[in-house]
Amino acid sequence: MAALINPSILSADFVNLERDIRAVADADWVHVDVMDNHFVPNLTIGLPVVERIREVSPLPLDVHLMIEDADRWAPQFAETGAQSVTFHVEAAAHPEKLAKEIRRLGARVGMAVKPGTPLEEVEHLLPGIDMLLVMTVEPGFGGQSFMDDQLAKISAARALISASDLDVWIQVDGGISRETIARAAEAGANVFVAGSAIYGAEDIPLEIETLRRLAEV
Repeated sequence: MAALINPSILSADFVNLERDIRAVADADWVHVDVMDNHFVPNLTIGLPVVERIREVSPLPLDVHLMIEDADRWAPQFAETGAQSVTFHVEAAAHPEKLAKEIRRLGARVGMAVKPGTPLEEVEHLLPGIDMLLVMTVEPGFGGQSFMDDQLAKISAARALISASDLDVWIQVDGGISRETIARAAEAGANVFVAGSAIYGAEDIPLEIETLRRLAEV
C-alpha cells in the first residue's frame, strides 16, 4: 500500500488547534496523542477535546492512547467517532478482548509497543489488530531523536505479517523526518507519524508531500 503521512498535533499550536489541523489537510490522517501523566510523564488532552477535534477535522483521526487502564478508556475514544484507536499493549490487561471491542464500535484497532517491549510478546496478537505501532522514541514527548535500534523490530514485524498474510499496517512514531523516514520505510513501515518535522516546516503541504515521496521505497 501507499505510504500514509499522519501529522501529530502534539506539535501544533493548541490555542489555534482547528487552524493547525486544517493546515495538514493534504496528509492522510490526523494523529492525536492522548497522555495521562501516569503511563507517560506528560499530560495532553482527553475525551472532550478529541470529540471536538473529530467534529472539525478534515481528515480521519488516528488516536494514540498513552494512558493507563486502556481496557476502560480505549472504547470510549472509539465511541467519539475516532476512526483508529491505538492502545499500548503494556497498558492493557486483556488486549485481545479490547481489540474486539474497539472493532465492534467501528474503529480500526492499533496496538503500540514501547522500544523495550520485545516483538515476541505481541506476535500472537497480530491477527486481531489492524495496525502495529512501533515506537521509535520513548513515548511521552515530541521532538526526540529517532531510535535506529528499532529498525530490526520493524523488519521482524513486517516479516511476521507477510508470512501470515495479514492485512496489518506498521506505523512508526518518533523522530520521523526527511532524514529518517526512508530507513523506516525500507524496514517495512507504511504509516508515518511526524510532528515537529511537519509543523516546524515553512511550507507544510510541501513537507507532507516530501515525506510521502521519501517513504515510497
